[in-house]
Amino acid sequence: MKRCLWVDEKSDVYKKYHDEEWGVPKYDDRELFELLILESFQAGLAWITVLKKREAFREAFDNFDFKKVAKYQQDKVEELLQNVGIIRSRNKILAAINNAKVFMNIQKEYGSFSKYIWGFTKNKVVKNKTDKIPVKTELSDKISQDLKKRGMKYVGSVIIYSYLQAIGVVDDHEISCFKY
Repeated sequence: MKRCLWVDEKSDVYKKYHDEEWGVPKYDDRELFELLILESFQAGLAWITVLKKREAFREAFDNFDFKKVAKYQQDKVEELLQNVGIIRSRNKILAAINNAKVFMNIQKEYGSFSKYIWGFTKNKVVKNKTDKIPVKTELSDKISQDLKKRGMKYVGSVIIYSYLQAIGVVDDHEISCFKY
């Protein structure tokens, strides 16, 4: 079974993520929030690092309940900074709290974050037709700019493009991949 070239065939975590999750359209706001936060924590690191810590992140961040995350105070920030199971970056933790608040503002405006994010493609999946996968596109530039304008942090175009792949707005499985 041939997978996308980025998949480490020796890693069960990577194979499972690729085979069952990456590029699969997601519409649930909690799931969309989880992946947005995980992608922001990935900035500057390998995705496998985040995947291996995913369960610890879920536990530490109240299963990515954005309503709870938005209310985190300084004591919770300090607790998270002591948690060896997650990526302990004060700036990324503070960004997650901030982004939860912005996420909820977007929900109020659009009815759901899902409607907002899928609205950029008119609810259509952008399908890759090549084995050359970009790191960002005009679409990720546009969404990144909009999220930044709304006050989100750690949402540069490269992070947003990875996010769009993770949530299935963009299907970048390579032509040679069994998931194409």
